Amino acid sequence: MLANRWLGNTTTTWLVISVVVVGIIGINLAIALNTVNKLSDVQLSLGKTGDTIVRLDNLHLSIVVAESGQRGYLLTEYEEYLAPYNEALRGLDEQIARVREIQSDIEGQDNKISNLLLLVNDKVHELVTTVELALSEKGNSAIKQVMTNRGRNLYREIRKHFQEIIQIELEHRRQLFNELRRVQRDAKVNFGVSAIISALLVIGLFLMARINLLASAKTQRILEEQNALLTEKVAQRTQELTIYAEELSRSNRELEDFAFVASHDLQEPLRKIQAFSNRLTTMYADKFDAKGLDYIQRMTSAAQRMSTLINDLLEFSRITTRGKDFDRVDLNDVIEQVLADLEIAIKESDAQVLVPELPKVSADPSQMYQLFLNLLSNGLKFRKFEQAPSLTISCDYVMIRDELQNLDVPSYEIKITDNGIGFEQNYADKIFSPFQRLHGRSEYKGTGIGLAVCRRIVERHGGTISGLSELGKGAIFIIILPVAAVVNKYMRE
Repeated sequence: MLANRWLGNTTTTWLVISVVVVGIIGINLAIALNTVNKLSDVQLSLGKTGDTIVRLDNLHLSIVVAESGQRGYLLTEYEEYLAPYNEALRGLDEQIARVREIQSDIEGQDNKISNLLLLVNDKVHELVTTVELALSEKGNSAIKQVMTNRGRNLYREIRKHFQEIIQIELEHRRQLFNELRRVQRDAKVNFGVSAIISALLVIGLFLMARINLLASAKTQRILEEQNALLTEKVAQRTQELTIYAEELSRSNRELEDFAFVASHDLQEPLRKIQAFSNRLTTMYADKFDAKGLDYIQRMTSAAQRMSTLINDLLEFSRITTRGKDFDRVDLNDVIEQVLADLEIAIKESDAQVLVPELPKVSADPSQMYQLFLNLLSNGLKFRKFEQAPSLTISCDYVMIRDELQNLDVPSYEIKITDNGIGFEQNYADKIFSPFQRLHGRSEYKGTGIGLAVCRRIVERHGGTISGLSELGKGAIFIIILPVAAVVNKYMRE
């Protein structure tokens, strides 16, 4: 009881600890994942804003180089100024495309970049137009166009947009760096707390394991003490049962001796009564009147019944005390022998007996013969005199539930059905008790011990016997015999 309570408490404690440990690990894991995600997001944003600044700077530089080449050529008409101009123009398309791909995380930044690209397109158009005029020997027109300051104004607007966009990106990058430092600081704190909690958990688990080992050792000692006590009680009880079995065996032997002596001593005066009554009938029959002869006949009949009853009781007592060892018995051979012994009764009553193929069972051969002899002879005896007896034997393989051992026992269910007088079902148990008769001796002969003998035989073989009937409609006797007989030890001694 104490061990069960300790095991229950230990299980509950470890369950709670497991839930707490898993919860703490889950919380730490969630915090760590959140921190890692934040770090990843910040680093991604930093990379994106840095890339944006680089792309804008490259585009700005290309515009500046192109414009410098344009102005140098227009002022000097030296073609060497066209080399950087042409190179810058060739790179501008790629730079514009790279800037157009930018997707900023800053609200409104994409619109500013789109406006910037429109100004850049206008600036490129202005550069190309003026250079083409100069190359077509219309230098005065090109200079006039430059002197309108349209190109300068476009560049100033472009530079203003560049500075504004880059300033926003720089401010955003500064905020990201601050966020990165904060996340790193939080990560250090979280990892420090996690390390402390993990260390405490390890220490706690170690202490709990230590406590558990001590409690387990204590419980083990208690269990060993209880086991020793139980072993002592079992040994004591086994000794008591052994003594009881020996006493029972001795008692059975004494009862058997008593039954033998009693039957011998009781049979002797009965034999004398029968002998003297026979002498009276043969030697002095002429000296008795009809009433005297009737008395002598009744005395002889009573002595005969008493002798039969003593023999039946002796046979009933020897079922368990003188039973033979079990062997493989072919029930077909048993039934064949029984029918041979009942051949005259079967012919006189014009009975029909239907017997199927029967199995082999582990049993006492002589008692199986006695069992079926009693049941079949009863079917012939308790018949309707206006109808020929009909007996049917059937056998099925069944699984019978043993509630004590909690298992299914392979068994044979043997049914013996007759069309005799039957009996009322409320007498179904009574008929298997010794000396229980449902009819008078004048109607059907017998001592009322045959079915009691059948029950003891079946019970010795670890089976059961029962009866089903309805008055006037025949009877069914059901025998359950285990395939591998389970024998009551004390019934065999």
